[in-house]
Amino acid sequence: MRLGLVLGYSGKQINLPMDLIHHAEELGFDSVWTAESYSSDAVSTAAWVLANTTKIRVGTAIMQMVARTPATAATTAMSLAQLSGGRFIMGLGASGPQVVEGWHGTGYKRPLTRTREYIDICRQIMAREAPCQYEGKIYQLPYNGPGSVGLGKPLKTILQADTSIPIYTASITPSGLATSAEIADGVFPVWMDPNNYDVVGKHLEKGFAKAGNGKGLADFEVAPVITTIMGDDLKACEGPARAMMALYIGGMGAKNNNFYTDYATAMGYGADAEKIQDLYLAGKKDEAALAIPQDLLDAVALLGPEARIREQLQAWKAAGSRGDVSAMLLGAVQPEVLSVVADEML
Repeated sequence: MRLGLVLGYSGKQINLPMDLIHHAEELGFDSVWTAESYSSDAVSTAAWVLANTTKIRVGTAIMQMVARTPATAATTAMSLAQLSGGRFIMGLGASGPQVVEGWHGTGYKRPLTRTREYIDICRQIMAREAPCQYEGKIYQLPYNGPGSVGLGKPLKTILQADTSIPIYTASITPSGLATSAEIADGVFPVWMDPNNYDVVGKHLEKGFAKAGNGKGLADFEVAPVITTIMGDDLKACEGPARAMMALYIGGMGAKNNNFYTDYATAMGYGADAEKIQDLYLAGKKDEAALAIPQDLLDAVALLGPEARIREQLQAWKAAGSRGDVSAMLLGAVQPEVLSVVADEML
């Protein structure tokens, strides 16, 4: 099982926990992941971490696709891979309609079409076999639509070709998971129950079948994010995890358009998800957090005393042995809990 460390979003001031990152690197963690919403960006922080480490890989979870053209994303990934000796992982995501339309000022429709075209263009640029040309529903290279002056021409990056850069997507919807399995190298679900692989697996298998050429889990990384907090006071450890899950299930979208509510429903918690959303949208955030089912929380997070976390890790070990999960991305801030997980899993 490979282990990763998720850094999360920054507040008003960027404060990268380099001591924690170095500790993870020394323990043998495989990767560390930066993020972006509408605060710090994922690329600058990834570059900083790469420059201040020597072995650990660094990925973006996620680079918002609407924030960069495919050409910019591709050459950014190629640049960071070159500068780091091949340690960069390109993690992409569609984000959500509230951020895409409210922050980036563009339409959210057809996120899967965007994902497919985006990755197609990035791979073409990275391969550097010919000047890049593309005729898609969202992207056209060269562009000759409204506002063009008609002088665009196909170009080929000056950078050396590099087709080794892994491309992951953040996906939890059925179609998103299938698309990721078909065209990407890995997926990082926001949560996952290690005892219920089929929630994501049945959709991944559809994508593998469409990809053909025998593609399967051996060629693809399933890397769920796992909130990890260790302490003797279980309820105190649960607090941040409950708040985060309530935010996603309850507040990341409108009443009838929330991917995380749908995902919780697919995991078997439909009535609970509806209650959480109703409470959250009514401004009752604390009640929404307390409404997270204990079984769901225990399935997707690692929380509580050391002995309890070691016990919970057995389910993840079993999932790794079955090949259902190949990496665990820990949302953690405690050096001691990284040591415990590494001791059990590496």
